[in-house]
Amino acid sequence: MTLLEFARGPGLYWSLWIFVFGVLWRLIGSFLLMRTRDLAKPRGTRPVRAGLRAMLMRSVPPHELERNITFQHITGYAWHIGFFVVLLFFGPHVLFFEQFTNLGWPSLPNSVILVTAAITLGILIALFARRLVHPVLKRISTFDDYASITLVILPLVTGLVSYSHLQIPNVRYETLLAVHLLSIEALLVYFPFSKMMHLFYAFPSRYRVGVAMDRKGVQA
Repeated sequence: MTLLEFARGPGLYWSLWIFVFGVLWRLIGSFLLMRTRDLAKPRGTRPVRAGLRAMLMRSVPPHELERNITFQHITGYAWHIGFFVVLLFFGPHVLFFEQFTNLGWPSLPNSVILVTAAITLGILIALFARRLVHPVLKRISTFDDYASITLVILPLVTGLVSYSHLQIPNVRYETLLAVHLLSIEALLVYFPFSKMMHLFYAFPSRYRVGVAMDRKGVQA
């Protein structure tokens, strides 16, 4: 079995299963923590509205903090959007998803994807470097922070290298493609056990905060 055959076969199969079961395990555990019943009389009367408002308002930082975190705020949204554009709208990726789901959608031109991937990669590298030198970020960062950023960067780097057919001595294109797939599989395996789970937690948790605050008669 070649490295590419492993990446396309057992590696992909097991990484997807670990990703799915890991995410479900984390989500089910979170829902079980909500079983405690609040016996206090609710003061608010519009929990759904309050939850939706919290989802919106907590997606942007308070104006008191905006001046201090503008760079982090803008670059954070930018690389998330760029990453998902590359993931969902690159032609080969669309075909990959269609193979598993029987659902297809239009892809973007390769030139658009390449520019988006390059910008996204540049932002992530800048954020990684900033975390290394910023006195506050450096102090509060953990292994998970660095590992998560690295595992998001690797698929972009290996994808750009394999797409460009970069000539590396004694390295075949099939090997570059296999490394790209393996970098994605490493991301999938690590995802459920890292801070990257905020992809599934972010909006439900904000909604939950809004509902809880409404129950207390406080606006989130």
